[in-house]
Amino acid sequence: MRGDPGPVQIVTVNKEDHSFDLDTEALSRILLMPEVRDKDVVVVSVAGAFRKGKSFLLDFMLRYMYRKPGQDWLGQENDPLTGFSWRGGSEPETTGIQLWSEVFIVRKKDGSEVAVLLMDTQGAFDSQSTVKDCATIFALSTMTSSVQIYNLSQNIQEDDLQQLQLFTEYGRLAMDEIFLKPFQSLMFLVRDWSFPYEYKYGFKGGSDFLDKRLQVKPTQHEELQTVREHIHSCFTSISCFLLPHPGLKVATSPAFTGQLCDVAPEFKEQLHELIPNLLKTDELAVKEINGNKVTCRGLLEYFKAYIKIYQGEDLPHPKSMLEATAEANNLAAVASAKDQYYKNMEKVCGGDLPYVAPDSLEEKHHFFLQEALHLFSSTKKMGGRDFCYRYQEQLEGELKELWESLSKHNESKNVFRAFRTPAVLFVLVCLLYVLSGILFFIGLETISFACDCVVGLAMIAMLTWAFIRYSGQYREVGSAIDQAAGVILEQLGHCALFCNQVHICISLVDA
Repeated sequence: MRGDPGPVQIVTVNKEDHSFDLDTEALSRILLMPEVRDKDVVVVSVAGAFRKGKSFLLDFMLRYMYRKPGQDWLGQENDPLTGFSWRGGSEPETTGIQLWSEVFIVRKKDGSEVAVLLMDTQGAFDSQSTVKDCATIFALSTMTSSVQIYNLSQNIQEDDLQQLQLFTEYGRLAMDEIFLKPFQSLMFLVRDWSFPYEYKYGFKGGSDFLDKRLQVKPTQHEELQTVREHIHSCFTSISCFLLPHPGLKVATSPAFTGQLCDVAPEFKEQLHELIPNLLKTDELAVKEINGNKVTCRGLLEYFKAYIKIYQGEDLPHPKSMLEATAEANNLAAVASAKDQYYKNMEKVCGGDLPYVAPDSLEEKHHFFLQEALHLFSSTKKMGGRDFCYRYQEQLEGELKELWESLSKHNESKNVFRAFRTPAVLFVLVCLLYVLSGILFFIGLETISFACDCVVGLAMIAMLTWAFIRYSGQYREVGSAIDQAAGVILEQLGHCALFCNQVHICISLVDA
């Protein structure tokens, strides 16, 4: 039986060597539950600097997801705030990446269902984390989420945008390869906003404020323009929400446990606007990678692919993230095309089906081969033409090996082919026996004796072949006898063709 829902650590950070580990079992328990594994997934993540209230905000999202009809989803005034672990103070609380153990299934108006995941991340730039640690956590959450909430304090400063540029650099390189923006929704959530007389709280004031902050002007320095252009080029949608301060009791009281009676009224008012709009049923953004929707099962594979990149010593070049995604994407396309080819060929010559004429089988092979290659080429893939061509060559090589295996399996069903070797050896014995008698009769005893020796060898070969077929031992010797019989049959065919041509020539001369 499942226990009570709670936060589950899926990515851990080793503070000694600053390495990262993915708890595949824990992640599988969440993403591979039968009721959600094949559903399209929505991942809402919160990332940003430490001690800025990320877990605090996620717990209000949990209250909204667990809401009951007819009740205020914010809860009772004196209820403590529970869910993701949080506390006041100056020391960090969350480490690595955590997911809420319960996946929320949401039905949209069109009847489709999506799986909603809430993700909490380690705060950036604390005293225990290196730049690599912070960059890795932020990058992983951005690459695996459909909505990334960039949690900031009081304002959007230039250093906030420059820190974000590290991850949008990946997007800039990806744009050179696939012509699609690599990340989806980015929301700047500005906490403790103190200037409502300039820009009002909420989405409207946030939109106006963001337009000004991300505006690219000709008079700006090239570095400032580059940062803004990168951010615009890497996210399909960018928004901003201005959230007021939650109140002095929240910030200064060590006894505060999340009870609403201590939270400022304007903060609660803005939560009523932020959370329902963020998690609005028909506007939930399904996770997509290169234009393809991702299921819970697929998200697990992408987590595995991405974490391998970050298990090295140095922060990877952004393009290596693209290569990991493109590799997983192309290998999936190869597997799908190969599986289609195998299933089609199995219907023709697989299992206990009867023997198929080689010409007919080869015709089917070419038809299904082209179908498999078309499926591979028509599947949306990352990496560019040259990168994908390597996997197409791999597919062609694997299909060639599969064809050879199926062809041999089909030939093994040919009863006449199975007895080709003894038939050839028997005919050879008969011919040499007759030839030996004729040669002995005309006085060529030496040549006749040589023919008798060959007859003896042929009979020994027949007995050896029969023993190998019966016992299954010394198969290499059996293969050699089969090859020799094939060569003899081929030479006899050439001799017969030569004799026929000579006969035709003589007939023409006589005519």
